[in-house]
Order: sequence, then C-alpha cells, then structure tokens
Amino acid sequence: MLALRMRQKDAEFYFVSYPAEDLLRKVQFVSRFYGERGETVGGEAAREPDDVERFIRAIERSTGAFQRELNRRKVRQIRDFFRNETGQPLIPGAVLLFTAEELAFHPLRDHDRTGDLDEPQGRFLVIDGQHRLAGLHFYLSEPDAHRRIDVPCVIFDGKTAEFATEMFVIINSTHTRINKSHLIDLYDRIEFGTDEEKKVAADVIKRLYAESDSPLRYHINMLGGRSQQDLWINQAQLFAEVHRFVQRPELEPFVRDNRGWNRERAYRYLRDFLGAFRRHAGAAWGDNRRYMVTRDVTLKALVRLAGDAGAAWAKELTGAGTDRFERLDARLAPLAELIHDFRRDGFYERFAARGQVERVEKVRRYLARALKLD
Repeated sequence: MLALRMRQKDAEFYFVSYPAEDLLRKVQFVSRFYGERGETVGGEAAREPDDVERFIRAIERSTGAFQRELNRRKVRQIRDFFRNETGQPLIPGAVLLFTAEELAFHPLRDHDRTGDLDEPQGRFLVIDGQHRLAGLHFYLSEPDAHRRIDVPCVIFDGKTAEFATEMFVIINSTHTRINKSHLIDLYDRIEFGTDEEKKVAADVIKRLYAESDSPLRYHINMLGGRSQQDLWINQAQLFAEVHRFVQRPELEPFVRDNRGWNRERAYRYLRDFLGAFRRHAGAAWGDNRRYMVTRDVTLKALVRLAGDAGAAWAKELTGAGTDRFERLDARLAPLAELIHDFRRDGFYERFAARGQVERVEKVRRYLARALKLD
C-alpha cells in the first residue's frame, strides 16, 4: 500500500489511506462493541492476548473508558454520521494503528519519503479510533452503504510494548475539553448531529446578545468562564433555559409558524417579556450592585417564567401585534411590588436553597405566584 514515511524526534511512522473494508479485516478491537440489534464487532477470545493488550485492557477496566452503554451510544452516533450525506469528511482525523511487526518500506524512485509499505502478517492494534471503526463496521453492514470509503491512518510498527501502551495512555487521558459556549456558537453551522431546537436556542442567544432592542444586549458572557463586571450571565447558562423554552410543546405558537421553526418569533417574545419586566424593575435592573435582578439566578428564573406566562396567556399574547409589549407590561405589573425582595442584602436567606438549581426554581415559583401562574 502507498504510504508516506514520517519522522518526529527518534520515531518513524507511516501515513496511509486505507480502504475501509480492507482495514476492518486487518484491525483487532480491544473492546467489544454492540450495534442496534445486538450484533458485535471486535474481541478475539480464541487468541491469548499479548502483554500490550493485557495492559490496555487493565487500563480500560480501571478507567471505565469503554463501558458498554457508552459504546452503544457512541457507536450508533458515529454510524449515523456515516449515513449522513454532507460535505463533511467521513472520518475527521486519522486512526492510530500499531503492529509489533517491523514492516518493510520500499521507497519509490527518487522519493525517500514516499513508497510501498507491506502489510503485517497479523492484525493491527487500534491505539486510537476504535469507536470510529466500530461505527464504520456497522455502517458498512447496511445494504445501501457507500463502499468506497478511505480511512486516513497513522501506522506505528516494530515498537516495544511500552511504546504502544504509552501512546494509549496519553491519548485516552488527555482529552481536550471544549468550552461549552464555543460549542453553542457552532450549533447553527453544523449540518448534522445537532437537533433543530438547539440551533434555534443558539440563534436566540446570539440575538439577545447583539440586537439593539434586547434587554440583555452586550451583557451575556459569550465566551463562558468568569463574568466580568458588565456581564450578567454566561452564554451556556442562558442557553440551557432558552433550549428548555424552545422544547416546551405548549409554547409552539411562540417558536414556530406554518413553515416550521421561527427564530425571530422566539426572540421577539423573550425580548418583550424581559423588556416588560425591566420596566417594572426600574433602577434595580442593570449593574446595580445592591440588587440581584440581573444576576444569573434571576435571569434564568425569568426565562422559565416567560415560558409559564406564554403557556397561560397564549391566546392573548400570540394574537397581539405591536401591542404585545403593552399587554405583557400590564400583566407583569404585580411584580413591581416584589423587586425589594431582590436586594442583595438577605437575598440568599429569602431564597434559601441547597444550590443554584433549587434557588432558580424558588425564584420562579415566587414570581409565578404573584402572577397567579403557579
């Protein structure tokens, strides 16, 4: 097979493009994977594992990295990824393979780095990419699967057992954690793997941050992490509440029209609700350190309350045109008398809870009772 020989420090390895069906016949799975109907792939009980395999299996058992339920879910997701016809590469990233055999490399004339690489007599051990190959296995088992799939592979050969196990440990113990806010930013750009509710919620968050008529304009921390003085709530925190809002079936008139999802409609309703509340909050709204009105705990409760109000007053609010803000303003008037309870001094005692999840719900219920929604 045609290969590119590469060197880093004292190591030498090969980069190849492997036809999927050929590769699946040449790899040995350390873990057993389960498909939709219980079919399995991988695992060779008949052959005694070598010291590399025994070491890796011990790591898997101790770290729980390949629990059966995780395998089923992850492999199914990857199989569905192969099914989806988009412009994305089918395997985003190379699979890392290892063989203890020393493979013969035959350079092409005048090319020291490019040549023909012999296959091993035995099977490759998969250092990284088992889930991807298992998903590919189940995908290729389907009658209408695309048979011409090339898998990018990096092959390490002739190394010691310590080398393979060290590679395995490094790869499986140093996963890069993607900031959730950055992931939310990408939801509406991903063609596959993200449900429409998440895309709608992500878009609404961006509008709440950027639109000039938004009560939260420039006050959402779109990068996650710690908020600065003028940032009231993290994008990921607000996204969780807006996503819940979008998913509520009784709020469909506020997020959909006769053509499907309507992101502008969802944004306008939350904008009007928060804007009406802001009017009744008066000076307590904003960077007023004496109040907790624009802190994350209260803002999350307000988005939930907006959902409760929309469900209870749907006919009145969906039938309104430009006067919906005025209708909400009148409906939310009783809340003006409660703003004093959102003073920072004594706030955590008034809304005593074991954590923020419980405290958000307490704040929501407190406001909902004043509006006769709870």
